[in-house]
Amino acid sequence: MQWKKNVSTEKKQPHRVYHLTQAGNSQLKKTLHFCAESVNRFIDYLASHPLLDKAENHFRQLTTSLYKRYHTFTQSSIYKKLTLYTQLVRLDKPIGILLLLWPTLIALWIAAKGWPHSSVLLVFVVGVILMRSAGCAINDYADRHIDKKVKRTRQRPLTSGQISTKEALMVFAVLSLLAFALVLFMNRLTIWLSLAGVALAASYPFMKRYHYLPQVHLGIAFGWAIPMAYAAQANELNAITWLIFLANILWTTIYDTMYAMVDYDDDIKIGVKSTAILFGNQDKLIIGIMQVLLIANLLILGHRAELGGFYYAGVVMAAALAIYQQFLIKDRQRELCFKAFLNNNWLGFALFAGVFLNYQFA
Repeated sequence: MQWKKNVSTEKKQPHRVYHLTQAGNSQLKKTLHFCAESVNRFIDYLASHPLLDKAENHFRQLTTSLYKRYHTFTQSSIYKKLTLYTQLVRLDKPIGILLLLWPTLIALWIAAKGWPHSSVLLVFVVGVILMRSAGCAINDYADRHIDKKVKRTRQRPLTSGQISTKEALMVFAVLSLLAFALVLFMNRLTIWLSLAGVALAASYPFMKRYHYLPQVHLGIAFGWAIPMAYAAQANELNAITWLIFLANILWTTIYDTMYAMVDYDDDIKIGVKSTAILFGNQDKLIIGIMQVLLIANLLILGHRAELGGFYYAGVVMAAALAIYQQFLIKDRQRELCFKAFLNNNWLGFALFAGVFLNYQFA
């Protein structure tokens, strides 16, 4: 009889557990409902509280005031002048900064065999921006009469008379001095190299009047950041430094010749000299030869610097982009030649990415 009683008790236990669970769920629902109601009442209280209305009014007044001040500032002579200075130094067109930056970063990473010193990296990133901007200012000063005769450039601030020649020279001087001030934080070798860099940047814009290789001169001027960066990081110059420098001269001559092909007809009429005019009907062939030399130089650089698979993958990508650029310029159409010029940004990025990943995963 005792055994039967226990069995009966065991049969009733599941029902008891079910009722207890159901009661617990009901209590949980009541608790959640109470919490939700409490939150809703608190939100309603805040929404109707006069303090919130006051805060909202203050916020509206603040945003309205800021908008009015911004609108007033955009209509001021200072804002308009700053906009013109931005256009003068091409900060609204950063492609030139990027084309100058990639080889500089490559030199820094190879010199450091990985991440360069943060101070050196900061100085050269800011220095590239300053010197490219200074170069644009002195270039517009040198070309102020020529730009009037070229459709693409006749609306530039200096040649259109919105900025004076004195202002352009002042902008060049200030930016150059700021860049030189940054270099003073580097070692003595870098400081001495910077003096030549300023001379190259200032002389480049005038070269198109004297010889047909201003693009090569630009490659030397742009590329001078390479020995400076290498010296700042490693405090020496070696064969690897000059291989990177030579690669940059070839690359700059390639993409600036593509750029000169855009203005070919105007330059012929004006009498301005360029590699595009010098090469004539052989421009695509000579660009192709320089692209082959560039890739060969990069392969030698990889061997001398003991770089690995990621670097060579970047070189392969660069070669593929060079072939694509040949396709773009095949008919010498202005828009496509300019597109080929812009595409060199990705070529530079591919090479830097290869160097960066090489040291990151070495």
